[in-house]
Amino acid sequence: MLENLPLSPPWLWLTVGLVLMIAELIAPGFYLIWIGAAAMLTGLIAFSGIGEAAQFISFAVLTVVSIIIARRWFKAYPIESTDPLLNNRAAQMIGEIVTVVEPIVGGDGRVRVGDSEWIAHGADAAIGARLRITGVNARGGVLVEPV
Repeated sequence: MLENLPLSPPWLWLTVGLVLMIAELIAPGFYLIWIGAAAMLTGLIAFSGIGEAAQFISFAVLTVVSIIIARRWFKAYPIESTDPLLNNRAAQMIGEIVTVVEPIVGGDGRVRVGDSEWIAHGADAAIGARLRITGVNARGGVLVEPV
């Protein structure tokens, strides 16, 4: 199967590993690099002359082992973000002062936040009242309280 290719099997594995590692740089996800490392290790092992079946088995085993090691590593040493709320718009709004645009009656209403409106949950408030955002509700709205 591999003998009909223009590269010898060891060089093919090394090339595939390098391509996967480059792909990780283009589309980061923290796993292609580990699969690429497994392919490169398989290429080094293939220089010993092992058969194709053994090469595929070693690639599968090395891939699983490398991903397990990666998962344990990232669990023990998580990558800290300089802006942990970057993709959490609602959490970024905590502390902002907002204006009621639809009265809060029975705990639900709407407030203006910047140029948009959000569902608000809190104590009853009339249109025009100024409130502070104190949190985010699991139902998709913001929690508010009087300023």
